[in-house]
Amino acid sequence: MVSRHAAFYSPLIATIAGGFLSEQQLEATYSVLAPGQRSHVLIRDNAVDVMQSAVSSNWGPLERGESPLPVHFAQINRRDGFFLTGRHPEPDFVWTNLEGKMLLADHGPQPMAMLRYAANRNGVDWTRIHIVDAGKPEEMIAAFRAGTGDYVHLQGPGPHALEHDGTGRIVAAVGAAMPPVAFSSLCTSKEFLRTDVCRAFMRAFAKGKQWVFQAPPEVIAAKQASFFPGMETTVLAAAIRSYQRLECWEGGSEIPRDLYEQTLNVFEYTGQVARRFPYDSVCAAPPA
Repeated sequence: MVSRHAAFYSPLIATIAGGFLSEQQLEATYSVLAPGQRSHVLIRDNAVDVMQSAVSSNWGPLERGESPLPVHFAQINRRDGFFLTGRHPEPDFVWTNLEGKMLLADHGPQPMAMLRYAANRNGVDWTRIHIVDAGKPEEMIAAFRAGTGDYVHLQGPGPHALEHDGTGRIVAAVGAAMPPVAFSSLCTSKEFLRTDVCRAFMRAFAKGKQWVFQAPPEVIAAKQASFFPGMETTVLAAAIRSYQRLECWEGGSEIPRDLYEQTLNVFEYTGQVARRFPYDSVCAAPPA
C-alpha cells in the first residue's frame, strides 16, 4: 500500500510494473491509503505487508507512546518531490516571487514542513504568502485550472499535466532548493522484515529503483502507464525525467543516517517534533 500515488514513487511502482517482483515469483496488490486509515495500524494488524510512507510518520506515534510501530527499511526518495507551478514562464524565478501572491499548497504535514523550510532557506517571509488549502491534489489542480491562485504546489505528474495543456509553467522544484532528506521510505513490521518473502521483495525493489534512475523516461512511462489511467505517457515521462534530473532516486536502498537527521532538522524548524528520535528507533537496514 502507498500513502500517496505519484510518479515520485516510481521505484516502488516499477517493482511491480517493471516485472521485477514477478522475477522473484511474487505477486502484489497495490492500493492507496484511504482517509481515516493509519499505516502503522494496518501493518500491526497484518493487513499490509509493505507500506510506502516516511520516517517522519513514526515520530508522532513515538511521542504518544504507541507500539508496535513499523520499521523503515528502504529509501525511495532522497529529495522532496514537489514542484511550484505558476501561471506564466519565469526563467529567472526566485523564491521571494511568492511574497504577496496566492499559493495553493499541499497541507500534508511533511510537504508543508519541507515547503516552509525551503522558503526560509531562500529568504522568503512566510507571513507574506497567502497560503490556501484547496484540498486534495486533484482538487488543487481543479482549483488552479479554474483560475484560483498564482502558484500551486504539487507532485509530478500533476505539474507536468498543467504545463502540457498550457495552464501553468513549472518555476521551481522544492527538492532543488534544499538539502537532500529521507523523504519517503518503505516500512514493514519487524516480523515481516525477517522473512524470505521480504528478502525477495527487497531484491525486486533494489532492481526497480536502479532501473528507474537509469532507464529512458519514455520506457519507464510506457511500463507504468496502467498505474496512471487517463494520463498521457508523454506527460508521465516528463515527470519521470524531472525526478531523474533531481537525482531523487540516486543511491542504494538503505536509509542514510545523515538524511534522517536532516529530515529531523526540517521538522524541528517547523515545530512538528518536540524531540529528536534516534535513527535506530525508526530505521533498520534492508534485509540481506
